[in-house]
Amino acid sequence: MHTSAEPDLRHHGDAEVRGMGPELTDLAVNVRSGTPPQWLRERIADSLGTLAAYPDGRAARRAVADRHGLPEERVLLTAGAAEAFVLIARALPVRRAVVVHPQFTEPEAALRDAGHAVERVLLDAADGFRFDPRAVPGDADLVVVGNPTNPTSVLHPARALARLARPGRTLVVDEAFMDAVPGERESLAARTDLPGLVVLRSLTKTWGLAGLRIGYVLASPGTVARLERAQPLWPVSSPALAAAEACSAPAALAEAAHAADRIASDRSHLQLRLAEFPQVTVCGPAAGPFVLIRVAGAGAVRTRLRGLGFAVRRGDTFPGLGPDYLRLAVRDRATTDRFVAALGEALTAG
Repeated sequence: MHTSAEPDLRHHGDAEVRGMGPELTDLAVNVRSGTPPQWLRERIADSLGTLAAYPDGRAARRAVADRHGLPEERVLLTAGAAEAFVLIARALPVRRAVVVHPQFTEPEAALRDAGHAVERVLLDAADGFRFDPRAVPGDADLVVVGNPTNPTSVLHPARALARLARPGRTLVVDEAFMDAVPGERESLAARTDLPGLVVLRSLTKTWGLAGLRIGYVLASPGTVARLERAQPLWPVSSPALAAAEACSAPAALAEAAHAADRIASDRSHLQLRLAEFPQVTVCGPAAGPFVLIRVAGAGAVRTRLRGLGFAVRRGDTFPGLGPDYLRLAVRDRATTDRFVAALGEALTAG
């Protein structure tokens, strides 16, 4: 099920903006703009006085567990969700691994680095990249799927993903962007009745903490214990623990919910403006803080956009996509309007 030309699984959106100057507007990285908020910066700064002591993750773990209504033994704090993919690949038994694409490429890369063969289930653009559980081989004992999926922005029904769970299988659902979905609808984070379920969460996107590296795993106590044994000692820094605790508080959850509503509104504006270009196809329906578009000659369009002051994410590094795809982060309406003007120029220049 592999494509003939292998995409670069290690290419990520930060490569599009690395070393960029202030004149370049970032639509390539899916971190919410204007973050972290001042109150979170202050909480993190306050933690610096504890750096002489080894990190103590108990309070943060309790806060995350309370946030999801789960017992603490079902929570594992990690140095970003990316660390969780490595732990899963190295610590859990895997005989037949399946990754549903297009999606974030790090889980497949981590599995391959750990020596596992990986099969791909490729979702179809003609079907809106919707997921059918029947596409996954019945004897797959590790299945990885994103929800909402990066880069397609598709939100899969929780009931469809739940159908994948079965004894003897680890079902990994990457919910790194779920807190950007109003009401976190279709989340499986609080489910404890599905065998083998592992839900991954990130605090990077909504709170602007990519440089701090903080995420967490929600899974059965046995799976959490197994992953924890594969971690180095003190894997999460004290400032990151302070952030996890702060972002799990009720006031922070209310702020995140408000941000999710605003993102949905701003995304609708972006989609409406993109519809002005007949040569641009907007993939959807979109539910995340980004949209995927298809346009002929996307590589050249991306280069022209950069020259006009906008960085966008190339799509050809995602299995299942090709050279005509670009991913755009959702920004405020004024930024979108500036981008649309540049896109019009980039398209006519071709």
